[in-house]
Amino acid sequence: MYSYYYHRPEDPSAAPLPPAGPRSYAPPKRRGRARRRRRPGVRRAALTLCVFLALMAGISGMTLCAGWFEEQMWAFGFGAPAWDNGWQGGFYTTDSEKQLERAATGDGTTLNLLGEPAGSGLTFQEIYAKSLPSIVSIEGESGTMTSQGTGIIMTSNGYIITNHHVIEGAETVTVHRLDGSASYDALLVGSDAASDLAVLKVEAQGLTAAEFGDSALVQVGDVALAIGNPLGEQLPGTMTDGIISYIDRSVTVDGYEMQLIQTSAALNSGNSGGALLNEYGQVVGVTTLKMSSNWDTIEALGFAIPTATVKEIVDDLIAHGAVSGRPTIGITVCAVSALPPEEAEGLPQDGLYVVSVEEGSDALEQGLRAGDVILEANGTEVSTIEDLNDQKTGLSVGDALTLTVFRDGETFTVEIHLVEQYQLEG
Repeated sequence: MYSYYYHRPEDPSAAPLPPAGPRSYAPPKRRGRARRRRRPGVRRAALTLCVFLALMAGISGMTLCAGWFEEQMWAFGFGAPAWDNGWQGGFYTTDSEKQLERAATGDGTTLNLLGEPAGSGLTFQEIYAKSLPSIVSIEGESGTMTSQGTGIIMTSNGYIITNHHVIEGAETVTVHRLDGSASYDALLVGSDAASDLAVLKVEAQGLTAAEFGDSALVQVGDVALAIGNPLGEQLPGTMTDGIISYIDRSVTVDGYEMQLIQTSAALNSGNSGGALLNEYGQVVGVTTLKMSSNWDTIEALGFAIPTATVKEIVDDLIAHGAVSGRPTIGITVCAVSALPPEEAEGLPQDGLYVVSVEEGSDALEQGLRAGDVILEANGTEVSTIEDLNDQKTGLSVGDALTLTVFRDGETFTVEIHLVEQYQLEG
């Protein structure tokens, strides 16, 4: 689970940072290009770097600067970021050229969402017995790094749903039955950073598929049960109970805005990719993150991806291996005001500092570089990521943004065309 770190507004010194471990609501970071390498679950690292995380704001392919700095510290051996993504172990960046082997796509399989059955709900014991055979353990490996998370069996012939951050950066992924009866080498069907969803495929028949309910029917106050593997292999098959605390909670994770189900059911490292169940034992959400704080005690604030979103993304991944139609500039930025004073010296007081420019983006082709400061987009001043996002809203792949850029004491304009986000994540 990613850990979504709570930021006190009255504490201006708190710096934004990326998520680590199970998605606690400290947003998952892209695999360091190792792209947004969200490290699912609890990272097995010798040291834990405690950095205060502010909410990361949303625009495709963009994250806050302080988070990037903290990630660099981890990459340089100063310890792992203090995030909680619901998985155990994890990868931050991967220099290896080896990638998780891909599965074939386009076989026509789709996720079927069911309505609530007639009659009263099941007992907790009945829900557990019904659902546990559909829950699996996910183990990813990359070099000497290992991650552990949770997955949900979608079909009897081996489609498995989990979180993107659980398997991101993995070179090999193994799916384990919780009863110990079998383990399978998994292929990657598709993975999507923005929704934090991934689909795996294993060669198996006769698996017990979960029953997926329609999250549109969920109401605040409904029973909510979570089944997963907190702490990975240490506590597999754990069920926790709570209620649905909020519907359509807007959360910005690693620069991506997500609409999530909030629940009071306990979620911990290793729970990422697990099931949030209703009173009928139907999966209504895929657990993805929790909220944590370095200042206050925070309990019972977990989040799950609603099945309405899961269906949309999973169907696309199975059909095409990627989610299309998401235009991005292909840069990582932060507000100049968020920079340390020594980094901001000589720069404009307002604007967006370019931390990195993605390979394959038109931004790189047109000459935008790390260290540039974006002052305007389409003639409108931009000082926050939201400002730039506003100018990008409504545009499609191939549309252009005209940016006014400051570099080395000079100002110039550049026209940049938006590209498909998934093409930069490949």
